[in-house]
Amino acid sequence: MKNIFNKTLLLATALLTGNQLMAQTDSTSRADYVQPFTKGAFRTWSIGVNGGLLTPYTIFRGHDDYATPNSNIGYGGFIRDQFSHSFAGQLSFFRGNVEGSGAMPSATSSIRESYKTNIDYAVDLTGQFTLANISWRNQKNGIQPFFMAGFGLMQFSPRLRAANGGPETYYKPNGNIKQAYIPVGLGLKFNLSPGVNLNMAYQVNFVDGDNFDGYNYGSNNDKFSYASIGLEFALGKRSKPQLVSHNPVNSMRTEYMMKDAALQSQLDAERAANQQLRSDLDATKNNLSSLSASISRLTADSDGDGVLDINDKCPNTPAGTKVDGSGCPLAPTKVIITEEDRRVVREAIKNLEFEFGKAVIREKSYPSLDRVADILINKNFSLKLAGHTDNIGSDAANMKLSKDRAEAVKEYLVGKGANPSRIEATGYGKTQPIATNKTEAGRQKNRRVEFTLF
Repeated sequence: MKNIFNKTLLLATALLTGNQLMAQTDSTSRADYVQPFTKGAFRTWSIGVNGGLLTPYTIFRGHDDYATPNSNIGYGGFIRDQFSHSFAGQLSFFRGNVEGSGAMPSATSSIRESYKTNIDYAVDLTGQFTLANISWRNQKNGIQPFFMAGFGLMQFSPRLRAANGGPETYYKPNGNIKQAYIPVGLGLKFNLSPGVNLNMAYQVNFVDGDNFDGYNYGSNNDKFSYASIGLEFALGKRSKPQLVSHNPVNSMRTEYMMKDAALQSQLDAERAANQQLRSDLDATKNNLSSLSASISRLTADSDGDGVLDINDKCPNTPAGTKVDGSGCPLAPTKVIITEEDRRVVREAIKNLEFEFGKAVIREKSYPSLDRVADILINKNFSLKLAGHTDNIGSDAANMKLSKDRAEAVKEYLVGKGANPSRIEATGYGKTQPIATNKTEAGRQKNRRVEFTLF
């Protein structure tokens, strides 16, 4: 039995090594391309039958209750749903006989020379994990190794034969035994055709009890193996590939290659269109060159006053001179600062407050500053802002704080719509006090921003 198992293991290793050689489809073919992870594009359900050998010998043999295992024919079937490229759920059943002889020595072993357990049924639900179905080269692989494990329930009846040649007796004369078991195994799946697979599997069944062989020996539960070969038939439309044999990695590579080819064709077409466009542009440039002189003459503005030479009735006006639509200088507008304007400015100076030691304007100052901004916008005045501090602190810190506060006022006015080019912000630090710095009241007066309209 050990020689049979070693030969089977050697065959499985050889088949795994030859997986690439037996691959069925190369990704260069686009006829059977399926977009990866597309719902409903694959056949996932399948049914199958199998047959093989049932034996108490396993690769986890340990101390079995009987020293000599025998092999018997077993058979079964299954229904399977492939949930993803690498995982499936399978509901299986099998039945047959498990037989052994040479009971291990104990106080009662003399009445047990051999046993034969009839499995009325064994039903299990297993999860199957595909171990190798990823290749950059092949769109689908011809061989898929898999591993399985799950949980099952079976009904069986052990029959015992005495060492002295007496008649067979049932371990439980008044009925069969129901017992849970855990199936664990591995195998190979061969894709014979788009809808038919050949499965080779080896499964060890760990029984939840020590009564499977009718002999309670030692502290270990019983176990037995089922080595099987069978056929699997995919259900669904024949035009759809099987999900279990499909390679998602290669499908993504194929998709990218197809997109790359489409983009390359699009790029070639755009290059041809661009070349034609260049030819058209060259012809247009030749036509435009004959018109450039006329356009230059019609659009010339020699004195830069914004009025074209053909419409300029007062050519060669000095730079920066404001002109009317005919290019002639505008009469100067006299700026008149009213007493109301001065009152608005004085009120803004009086109400202006900052956070202590910072250039952050307090909100109570906003209404007065808004009125100053309205004057600057409506009357186009210019404004000089001069920031001052008391003598507390270093010269550099006071100079910076006074400049920052003047800039803060400017920034606020500009944010309300005032012309920034008409506002000048300067800081003088503690160099220009208007009161003594020896008292708090004097220092308060020295901490100020002065507004000058012009």
